[in-house]
Amino acid sequence: MARLRRASRYGKYAGGDPLAPPVDIAEALDAIGEDVMAGYSPERAMREFLRRGGQDRQGLDDLARRVAEKRRELLQKHNLDGTLAEVKELLDKAVLEERKQLARDAMMDDADRAFAEMRLENLPTSTSAAVQELGDYDWQSREAREDYEKIKDLLGREMLDQRFAGMKQALESATDEDRAAINEMLQDLNGLLEKHSRGEDTDSDFSEFMDKHGDFFPENPANIDELLDSLAQRAAAAQRMRNSMTQEQRDELDALASQAFGSPELMQSLSQLDGNLQALRPGEDWGGSERFDGEQGLGLGDGTGVLQDLADLDALSDQLSQSYGGARLDDVDLEALSRQLGDQAAVDARTLKELEKALRDSGTLRRDSSGQLKLTPKAMRQLGKALLKDVADKMSGRQGQRDLRQAGAAGERSGATREWAFGDTEPWDVTRTITNAVQRTVSEGGDPRSGVRLQVSDVEVTETEARTQACVALLVDTSFSMAMDGRWVPMKRTALALHTLIKSRFRGDALQMIAFGRHAQVMDIEELTGLDAQWDKGTNLHHALLLANRHFRKHPNAQPVLLIVTDGEPTSHLEPDGQVYFSYPPHPLTVAYAVRELDASMRLGAHTTFFRLGEDPGLARFIESMAKRVDGNVVAPELDDLGAAVVGSYLGSRGGQSPVGDIRNAYGDWFGGRGFWVGD
Repeated sequence: MARLRRASRYGKYAGGDPLAPPVDIAEALDAIGEDVMAGYSPERAMREFLRRGGQDRQGLDDLARRVAEKRRELLQKHNLDGTLAEVKELLDKAVLEERKQLARDAMMDDADRAFAEMRLENLPTSTSAAVQELGDYDWQSREAREDYEKIKDLLGREMLDQRFAGMKQALESATDEDRAAINEMLQDLNGLLEKHSRGEDTDSDFSEFMDKHGDFFPENPANIDELLDSLAQRAAAAQRMRNSMTQEQRDELDALASQAFGSPELMQSLSQLDGNLQALRPGEDWGGSERFDGEQGLGLGDGTGVLQDLADLDALSDQLSQSYGGARLDDVDLEALSRQLGDQAAVDARTLKELEKALRDSGTLRRDSSGQLKLTPKAMRQLGKALLKDVADKMSGRQGQRDLRQAGAAGERSGATREWAFGDTEPWDVTRTITNAVQRTVSEGGDPRSGVRLQVSDVEVTETEARTQACVALLVDTSFSMAMDGRWVPMKRTALALHTLIKSRFRGDALQMIAFGRHAQVMDIEELTGLDAQWDKGTNLHHALLLANRHFRKHPNAQPVLLIVTDGEPTSHLEPDGQVYFSYPPHPLTVAYAVRELDASMRLGAHTTFFRLGEDPGLARFIESMAKRVDGNVVAPELDDLGAAVVGSYLGSRGGQSPVGDIRNAYGDWFGGRGFWVGD
């Protein structure tokens, strides 16, 4: 007997490396921050990263592409003639064997032989009609009779395989007893489903059915709903396969169906089952169809499996697109993905899902009162650290490098040490710290040779001399030309890097960021990095300098540092009544207002550095003259080096040294080849 048997199933672990570390959100946060600074919403930026994937993992687009390729491959590889071709092959073989037997059977009556040969010669061209025509034929060849009987067996197994996966192979050597058991199972199944449709079934009804017929359901459904789902999905795929056939193919199969197992009872039970399933699960796709263009024929069971695969792939395509409202990566069916694309694809999708969850749960993204996703201050700090590291790498790559980490200490080392206190950023004195730990271990009766554990009380830091507090104003141009010429993101990266440096290394310094377009305004770092491109015309340096000087006056004991990033001459200013005046080319009054406020900055003692973006000769002449007027400096960096230039200028200005000398120490010969200076 070839019945399907329930058994415990084992397989290799498909969850990826069980010892792999948790997902690292640093790469994702960096990419998300870039997109946010380019004007994307954090939600969209996160979705774009998940679509692109990371350096070492596939993204949703890669998985969706593979899904589409698999779907296209299935349609281009197969056709739906498999069962008909197999039936025709068996029929042709039976007829050929019969003709051979008739030719060599000398004992047969000539009239009977002639009549038999005439029947074989005049068989209909239709395979189904020929099979029906030979239903009452008296076969003379034992081999021919067996081949003809195989047609009925094949049709029965294919019809069952359409509804119950694996039946074709399991029933290959089926006996009459096996066929009777199948008919009984179908009758009981239809009875259970009809009872369920009326709401009259109980849990015990399902249990009794599974106890009796569970061998036919290796997936081992836990309840009637799971049973219904699996049966309805398979039956709907069978219906879609039928819809995908030509009318001629459907007619042939319908005519052959009555020959399944030599009895019409099977088809009656299967038709009843299809009706019950369609009534109980109308939401399945019962009406779809596909176009198969390949050369490899599919049998009814295999074809139904391919249609199920296509349904899986269509669902995965929707899930991976994440284009519907409320989409989450939790929606992706990892089992289906593993089944269709392999275990590694499921691992990649699971990693993306964990990454999405980590981004939402780690405090890097949050929803504001309006429901919009925002980068949290924690995310801004992490992103700023990454940008600052990039700046440090650029600076340390120059000759005459200056170590940014050392530059960020609280002051020059005095040679003394003291116990660490909360908030200290001074470097540890490792020798004193280890010595304290050893002495404490001995005093507590321990043996240092067995190992020493540090405690907070052991830590000593090197004392540094206090440095002069700085009051920093970073003025960034947000006029439309900054966005139009690709300077928007480098400007934001520069602001965030400087903000991170000051908040982490020079917390005593007062930083104010001022964005100036048609008018100027003070912005915090979250507001500036999330600022969309501004398309209003106007570069109001006058207003920006007004705000900067107000900031300097609030900190009279600090060293003013004025950093101005711009790609255009001033084209607007504030009138005495507070209204904005705009003129292009720049009006002399606009320039005069800007010069007056720049002079005020000089009188307040500000170290001024202009960072000129672009190669406009008129802008170059204007900025050179402005810088020379206040004994300031001009840097004309490449966009990729803007952050390093601004940070280097800040470090030089606050260090009590000549700004030019300090930045030259940081950059070495870079300025000779890629920028220029005036004013020293």
